[in-house]
Amino acid sequence: MRAVSCKGIVTRGASVAGIDPSPRMIEHARAAPAGERGTVVYAVDDGCVLSTVATNSVDWVTAGLSLNNVPDLDAALAAVRRVLRAEGSLAFTVPHPCFEAPHAAWTQATGGPVRRVVGDYSAEGFWRSDNPQGARRAGNQHRTLSTYLMALVRHGFVLETVTEPSRSDQVVAAQPRRAGLPPFLAVRVRRV
Repeated sequence: MRAVSCKGIVTRGASVAGIDPSPRMIEHARAAPAGERGTVVYAVDDGCVLSTVATNSVDWVTAGLSLNNVPDLDAALAAVRRVLRAEGSLAFTVPHPCFEAPHAAWTQATGGPVRRVVGDYSAEGFWRSDNPQGARRAGNQHRTLSTYLMALVRHGFVLETVTEPSRSDQVVAAQPRRAGLPPFLAVRVRRV
């Protein structure tokens, strides 16, 4: 779980462990305003190991925009499976693999609408956007939908929900050409 996403869960009364590999992000999370009903403990840890989390000790793992940053998806899912109790759930989001693929771009035929060119969807691995304002300029691991879903199956998870949420009205107002494209893939699975 990314450390900065913990506060919202804690305000609902949960006991939370916020994990991030970056000491700077952990300090940022600790400095965020409180207002907590539950408890939160932060730790610098590798999401592919989760060495600070005991085996079979948690009911939920959330990974908001983080599995796309780990180089070894199988190691991360094995670590999540290890820390989850039986019937525990993993909920995660990643940038939508179809529309945030390497070399995706915008194009417009003369007088026509602006369209998204998918890019090199099948080229899995680390990539970095050359757009100086792009969200992927820091880089991330691109994986296909089938890679994510089959990795979950291999690690003994059962699919509960897959969604491709629409963009908010606020985002569409700021970036109208993205109106018809889901920004994220959201998945919830259960450990069996």
